[in-house]
Amino acid sequence: MLDLYLGGILPLYKAFVVPHHHKKPVNKAKSTQESTIRIIAGHWRGRKIKVLCEDGLRPTGDRLREVLFNWLMADINGARILDLFAGTGALGLEALSRGAKSADFVESNIRAATQLKATLTALASGSEQSQIQWRVHSADANKWVSNDTSSPAPFDIVFIDPPFADDLWQTSLEALSQSSVLKHGTLIYIEHPSNVQPSMLPELHLKKSKRAGSVTMNLYEYLNTRHGE
Repeated sequence: MLDLYLGGILPLYKAFVVPHHHKKPVNKAKSTQESTIRIIAGHWRGRKIKVLCEDGLRPTGDRLREVLFNWLMADINGARILDLFAGTGALGLEALSRGAKSADFVESNIRAATQLKATLTALASGSEQSQIQWRVHSADANKWVSNDTSSPAPFDIVFIDPPFADDLWQTSLEALSQSSVLKHGTLIYIEHPSNVQPSMLPELHLKKSKRAGSVTMNLYEYLNTRHGE
């Protein structure tokens, strides 16, 4: 009987009755490690852009930027760029590298805006880049569009790539259409999740579109003679 108790019943009793002391799960802290992306082509080809670990900061990857700037190849040289929800500034920086005349970056995250200023200062420090014009506005993109009076002329190309979770495409377009930053013929690039279809303004004419996995890329031309040529 003692053998049966020790060899059979006691282990079963411990397995089902005696509580086990498991290690508590370790809550992994959110990674604070920064990363980098690179500028693909132009004056600053190969230069790295720091990506801060911030909520909503989701720079457009190399492959998508290559597609976009192939679309813009005939329009980028000498263009005035507006990069809304700029984040790292990847789109506006790529445009400046490829020959755009100027770029205004609008970013509400203070840390990201500060880092973008530092990046631009470093990139534009070379003598061959001294003529590049750029400004970083630490502000809410839609409010800046609605209230901006400092832009001497409308923009040729506008990038709209807000944090996907915030669903800001429609409000951004409405703010743009009621502002002075657009002109007849302005090109507007919009990046959004493939499972979301933002409502577009009737003045937007779709020129290019591509689905890349979970992301959809759209390039529109703003056709509204109310804004003149």
